[in-house]
Amino acid sequence: MINYYKYLPVSKEDENWGLCVLNAGCTRIEASGLYPFKSHPAHHYFNWNAGRVLNEYQIIYITKGKGVFESDSCSQTEVKAGTIIILFPGERHRYKPNGETGWDEYWIGVKGEIMDNLAKRSFFKPDNPCLYIGFNENTFDIFNCIIEKTKLEGPGYQPLISGAALHLLGSFHSIIKQNAVESEDKEVIINKARLLFRSNIAEDFSPEIAAEQLQVGYSWFRKVFKTHTGLSPGQYYIQLKIERAKSLLNDPGIPIKQISSDLRFDSYFYFSKLFKKRTGLTPSEYRKRTRGTL
Repeated sequence: MINYYKYLPVSKEDENWGLCVLNAGCTRIEASGLYPFKSHPAHHYFNWNAGRVLNEYQIIYITKGKGVFESDSCSQTEVKAGTIIILFPGERHRYKPNGETGWDEYWIGVKGEIMDNLAKRSFFKPDNPCLYIGFNENTFDIFNCIIEKTKLEGPGYQPLISGAALHLLGSFHSIIKQNAVESEDKEVIINKARLLFRSNIAEDFSPEIAAEQLQVGYSWFRKVFKTHTGLSPGQYYIQLKIERAKSLLNDPGIPIKQISSDLRFDSYFYFSKLFKKRTGLTPSEYRKRTRGTL
């Protein structure tokens, strides 16, 4: 990356377009590097202690490293690579890269009725200025495209990069919405799976059957379930059976072999071996301990 920034002249015609780009740039801050650079223009310079208030919006994309961000409406939060930071006019803020990692940042400053309207309608909110999208090549390319156009300032470049800025906003807003839906869908599927396992604990049931009933691929289901619960679907299902067996063993009137059969274990031997592996006791030892005879 070659450090670059440019502050752009804006005409009345540009403002009448509804959205205009005021500045653009990219910066690499090395570990333990000074931030911001001393060469940063005075009207946009700030330090961590004092913070800064702008009269424009800025859209910042952190593509490498990590740091922190804080503003009037947002308590201090960690910023990792893949995060979009939105600065709002009139909102005091401060941010900086981690001294051990530094960071790479791409940014544009914008203003206009279009951006005001998006903020007014809460598409982007001061209390949620840090939006994680991961490394998205399309977003990265739009930032680079805007930066390259500012270097030439060719005829009609301002409406062109303003259009690209709106494309940028729509692009990462779409990513965030899509991620939220996917996350919500996963949560719904995991909760349904938990219910299926519990309601079929005494049936001939399996994680593969659960995936089939949920209409998802088993490999995907297994990966997502383990990510959310820390257990594979099979381990989770077995653990439920063991917990139910513990409850049934408290009743001395139920034969242990019947418990094994009712919970659909392959055999009494398998049940006993698995129970001891999970609890440290055989089923009969566990029953004796609960009755105080062991």
